[in-house]
Amino acid sequence: MVDIPLTRRRLARLASIQRLDPVRDHGRIYRMSSGLEFPWEYLKALELANLRTFAAPSVSGLLAATGQYARAARRRYESTLVLMGALGNYGYDSPEGREALRLINRMHRWYHISQPDLLYTLASFVLQPFVFLDAYGWRPLSAQERHAAFLHYRHIGRRIGIKDSPDDIDGMKAFAEDYERRYFRRHPANHAVAEQAISVFYDRLPRLLRPAARELVISLLDDRARHALGYDPPARSVRRAAHSALLLRRQVQRQLPPRARSYYDHPPRLRAYPGDLHDYVLADFAVPHPTPVPPPWRKADRHRLSHRPRAGGGARDLP
Repeated sequence: MVDIPLTRRRLARLASIQRLDPVRDHGRIYRMSSGLEFPWEYLKALELANLRTFAAPSVSGLLAATGQYARAARRRYESTLVLMGALGNYGYDSPEGREALRLINRMHRWYHISQPDLLYTLASFVLQPFVFLDAYGWRPLSAQERHAAFLHYRHIGRRIGIKDSPDDIDGMKAFAEDYERRYFRRHPANHAVAEQAISVFYDRLPRLLRPAARELVISLLDDRARHALGYDPPARSVRRAAHSALLLRRQVQRQLPPRARSYYDHPPRLRAYPGDLHDYVLADFAVPHPTPVPPPWRKADRHRLSHRPRAGGGARDLP
């Protein structure tokens, strides 16, 4: 398939991004890149990034123990979208960003989560969009966009207590590769949580199309993650169909005018939260209380943690 040349109009926003400083302006660049240039691609890549984390039994085991995906997979998925969306749209040091981080930190404090597991989740959110966009983006990510995304998540990592985060993208890649070699392995919890999560990706489709959609999602995983999640290699025809469909989408996107409205200003409607998104505050999307879990995920001081949202802590307008 021959790529269609990009027009100057289609590249106008990239020119604006390249005039910004990726260190000073990383929040602005990430917001433009993920909200205007590649909103669908970022969403799908982050779904795959989240799915990859379940290939480590220490991650899937905790989620299986809490039962959050088993009981309400869509609610868990959509609450994550909103909290991460607040960080992407407003920035981690905005009132909305600080409230999102407070809610994320509160949930993490309920359980024992290792530093490698936290750092790998962060690394997946940085690296998987790079992989997906390199393969299927309507244009490659620029160096400024990559650096900005890395800094955006690195600053978030520091604010949720992640220590010893790599200093650059290459270091993060090396960490992720080492983590996957050491911790990815088959376990029943991996497959169970992955199935619950994948079901959310296609539950808006007609029932007859869902089996095919499930196979397409699985085909986008690499062999290491797929094996650890308990899936057999997809048929060559399925891989070819997924690849061809995404390349066709790339070609169509290359011919469209620049996106005028940001994903953050006009997100899709949520199914687990009826009504308008702006009727809610961020605290409405938090996990309300901890679930009793066995060792090694239980924290001895869990009972001393406050479960109540801080008064007035919600954001008035959500992404």
